[in-house]
Amino acid sequence: MKKAIESFYTALDNHDIDAMVSYYHDDIVFEDPIFGKLEGLKAKKMWYWLSENGKDLTVKFSDIKADDHKGSAYWEARYTFGTRKRPVLNRVNSSFEFKDGKIIKHIDDYSLHRWASQAMGWKGKVIGGSSYFRRKIQYRSSRLLDKFNINV
Repeated sequence: MKKAIESFYTALDNHDIDAMVSYYHDDIVFEDPIFGKLEGLKAKKMWYWLSENGKDLTVKFSDIKADDHKGSAYWEARYTFGTRKRPVLNRVNSSFEFKDGKIIKHIDDYSLHRWASQAMGWKGKVIGGSSYFRRKIQYRSSRLLDKFNINV
């Protein structure tokens, strides 16, 4: 499954989201600090949304470990965020679980406070580490995905 994780991140770096989500099981569960817990189609839609709204996204990955049941990887995403085009370097530790040769669970772990400080400037530095901010950004992200239309 190590090769699947490598191909997954290579596809993300190439903005080939069709290839990327082909590694996801139909019952995928994805979780991260910004989007919270996403299941199935909504998890796949998130990557399409990110690719469409992050045209300058680049990805570097390393330290991939995997067997037939579990895996992990470290990756860095570089992009600009928002109308002010603030530069973001997000350092992410990912864990995976596999079923039927596909990713069934994917958890991305990173500092929401660090991300908010980069993406949102002083406001992110002030409130980016709070549980209020986490709830608010997850709510907004979920609504954004609900409105995003893509044929997956």
